[in-house]
Amino acid sequence: MFVRTLLAMSLSCMFAGTTFAASTAEQPLNPKKIANTAVQDPIDPLATDAASGAASTANTQITPQEQHDLNKASQTLENLQETEDNNAAIGAAPTTKTLSTPSTNTSAAAKASWTLDGLNNAAWYENIGKGQFPVYARAHVMLNNAHASPGAIDGASGKNTLKAIASFQQINGIKPTGILTQETWDALIARQGSKPTFIEYTLTDADLKGPYAASIPHDYALQAKMKGLYYTSVTEMLGEKFHMDEDFLKKLNPKASFKKAGEKIIVANIRNEVPEDIHLIVAHKGAKQLYLFNSRNQMIGSFPATIGSSDTPSPTGTYKVTGVAQNPWYSYSPSNFIQGNNTKPLSLPPGPNAPVGNIWIGLSKKSFGIHGTPNPSAISKTASHGCIRLTNWDANDLGKKVKSGVTVKFLE
Repeated sequence: MFVRTLLAMSLSCMFAGTTFAASTAEQPLNPKKIANTAVQDPIDPLATDAASGAASTANTQITPQEQHDLNKASQTLENLQETEDNNAAIGAAPTTKTLSTPSTNTSAAAKASWTLDGLNNAAWYENIGKGQFPVYARAHVMLNNAHASPGAIDGASGKNTLKAIASFQQINGIKPTGILTQETWDALIARQGSKPTFIEYTLTDADLKGPYAASIPHDYALQAKMKGLYYTSVTEMLGEKFHMDEDFLKKLNPKASFKKAGEKIIVANIRNEVPEDIHLIVAHKGAKQLYLFNSRNQMIGSFPATIGSSDTPSPTGTYKVTGVAQNPWYSYSPSNFIQGNNTKPLSLPPGPNAPVGNIWIGLSKKSFGIHGTPNPSAISKTASHGCIRLTNWDANDLGKKVKSGVTVKFLE
């Protein structure tokens, strides 16, 4: 009970939308507050074993050197935002081609390429344009492996793809336009080496065993009665395991049942770690990105992120990481907002479909942190209650390497 209590998360920065596991769209934020209530946050989310001593005032002060490093990192990101072509179609000339309605010229090639060999041999070409193509699928995996996360791998162009490309370009000394140029593609291929971007995976008995939940109810009171906020399907679990959009996983494997051990499927061949030497983290609200810098003030990684909203903005200023809680219990407090008809505090069990996903990285501002989400494909496309929300896999990878005392700056 003590550990359970310690890991309970405050809700002041979380979303009030639905948490249906299978949904890829989060609901708009409509928080309601209770005035003059005696209910307080059930627990200080910074009170984790890893944070025991890290949350003191002395340890959260920013040194002159750290401030200098932050200023340099902020300037780097300002330059990055200025050089990004936000109107880019990723390829050199925009088109409106998609996987479902390809043009006559590319119809046969696009249909023939959604195979293991086709994905691994997809090559860059002029005027790729907007859409869902094998070349983007291969690029997504290579960007993921180069620590410039595109979020959920789905083989489609879009803002997360543009931001990931720009981050990769910045990290590798290429002008960061966000456009998938030949130079950028060649650098991705060199970074990937001989490692295939997609592989064949064999389903195991453990994959099928779970545990799984039949569904995740919307009502927090019903969620609080569950043993765990587990995955609701094998495809949802596999999507997170391989950093893939669940629908895209199904598209790549149209004949798979996902119900038989021994069944072979195509999945992304992804990394499950982030670089060492994380010296500072910048949460860029405008870009909807989280950037990592090392002690030499070099950008070493980035993730798409949901950072606050106009109604409930994330904090401003600079803070410190105070600890990491894996598989946290989630404490709902009606003093922060009302969910449904729930007017009493509730404790929701851990799981990947918990409101904070399955990890919490606490910050020195009470109730604010970096965490996962039950809806990875919606990251950077919706709003949060002030916290920094990442895909579960990006949050978990970051949580394994980040240390207490790392500086976190919120940048407009």
